[in-house]
Amino acid sequence: MRTQVAIVGAGPAGVLLSHLLAADGIESVVLETRSEEYVASRIRAGILEQSTVDLLTDIGLGDRLAREGDQHHGIYLQWPGERHHLDFVDLVGRSVWVYGQTEVQKDLVAAAHARSQAFVYEISDTALHDLETDRPSVTYTDANGASQRLEADVVVGCDGSFGPSRGAVPERVRRTWGRTYPYSWLGILADVAPSTDELIYAWHPDGFALHSMRSSSVSRFYLQVPNDTDVATWSDDRIWDGLATRLGHGQDGWELATGTITDRSVLPMRSFVQQPMRHGRLFLAGDAAHLVPPTGAKGLNLAVADVALLAPALTALLKGDAALADAYSDAALRRVWRCTHFSWWMTTMLHSNDDPFDRELQLSQLRWVASSRAGAAGLAENYAGLPIGF
Repeated sequence: MRTQVAIVGAGPAGVLLSHLLAADGIESVVLETRSEEYVASRIRAGILEQSTVDLLTDIGLGDRLAREGDQHHGIYLQWPGERHHLDFVDLVGRSVWVYGQTEVQKDLVAAAHARSQAFVYEISDTALHDLETDRPSVTYTDANGASQRLEADVVVGCDGSFGPSRGAVPERVRRTWGRTYPYSWLGILADVAPSTDELIYAWHPDGFALHSMRSSSVSRFYLQVPNDTDVATWSDDRIWDGLATRLGHGQDGWELATGTITDRSVLPMRSFVQQPMRHGRLFLAGDAAHLVPPTGAKGLNLAVADVALLAPALTALLKGDAALADAYSDAALRRVWRCTHFSWWMTTMLHSNDDPFDRELQLSQLRWVASSRAGAAGLAENYAGLPIGF
């Protein structure tokens, strides 16, 4: 097979890229190791930045988001005895939306099927070749066990941290930075209406907690837990007790509603950046090039920003102008490092440890953000999302 752009990975980054390229008349094929059903059902991010919402709206994929998404004007910051609302719209004129990655994926895939986008699911043994030439290719074994080769003008790796694209950048040219945090998140989904109108980020001596939501009847919660935590050691009662304590059940009359827990998992907390995000005719986007802890809600939004820069760069490259493609890595990494810092800052401010000095620094920082308009505006600007192309 042959195409103009071979996209490895059928998550939101890969399918959004195919959509943007198609709008410019560029042909692509999307390759994916998992089934379409598996990719569609993965529970991931739930917060969309203003820039992401604006992009999806501008390209005609914002109708269901506008109908079913939940626009939030800010968040709550909390520590024992205190809860403060930060109004992003008042502070910086931007908001965020609660609209799960699964819903974004549905919208993207529906549009892809409507335009007859080429997908190949359930492949294995994926490998990238001849990336330093103008005729790169991707080989793989299809679902029937047959060996295949897809030739292209450009290969784009949107295949996350465990796909082959990241490692296809030679060691002699790549640099990496990383941090593994000394705690994880125990995440749960519960069939219960949210007990809050907007997200609650709570610092507590027992550990961080987050009250989020997926809809008017489904809530999403997170608890800070040690690394290598076994979910089997957290019964329903233990989870609800931990959330009630850390989120302040009974504080100023606020109550945490409980319900049936339908999903639970442990999420490691990591930061990772690899550069460059372009090598020859290979371009990286999303988790293939960078990871952030979820505290700042940046993962999916960073992938969208990458793709928004990459699509016009590839279109120009395939029409003979390499300037944007040559600038892609540096342009994308500017935002990547800004979001990496913000995610680290939110994480280290909100997650407790056994060091009493660190605890006092965290509380001091929380009080400053909650009481200083400048401090609150800095958080709001980064959380609601800097303009694409920052």
